[in-house]
Amino acid sequence: MLHNRLGLIIQSQVLFFKGVMGLFDKVFDPSPESLSLSPAEALAAICLVAIAADGYLSDQEGREMDMLLSRMRLFKSYSTEMVNRMKDGLLQQLQQHGPSRLVEAANTVLPTELKPTAFALATDLVLADGNVTPQEQAFLDDLHRILEIPSERALTIVEVMTVKNRG
Repeated sequence: MLHNRLGLIIQSQVLFFKGVMGLFDKVFDPSPESLSLSPAEALAAICLVAIAADGYLSDQEGREMDMLLSRMRLFKSYSTEMVNRMKDGLLQQLQQHGPSRLVEAANTVLPTELKPTAFALATDLVLADGNVTPQEQAFLDDLHRILEIPSERALTIVEVMTVKNRG
């Protein structure tokens, strides 16, 4: 169960990308580059942070993430067990390093052509429950800047995903 494993770690890190790295962070927390992720893990990491952006990870959100990833060519060779192991590892990294570091690490390895895809998946997951919190809005706003998605394109993605998730 995702929400039981994550606890309230995310709630204490609501301002994911707004904070400044502290003195101890530089010593005890590795740089984003040292969190080695494959492109598939990077995409899944962004999805995981998206569903955790409101401070809560539900099993339903985890299933929605699994469904979205399973439709992608990048994950065609992944068994359910492989995806679950990958998510467990990403959850550990999220707990250990926080959402900002995980997204930064994902950004460093995510191929440029998959960055709009990652933003679209994250937007879809945030909008799926029909309720967008201020934390989720801030996350998407920060994510489009981190992934260097032009504002016009990001807005188009948000509009399309909003239409997709109506009703």
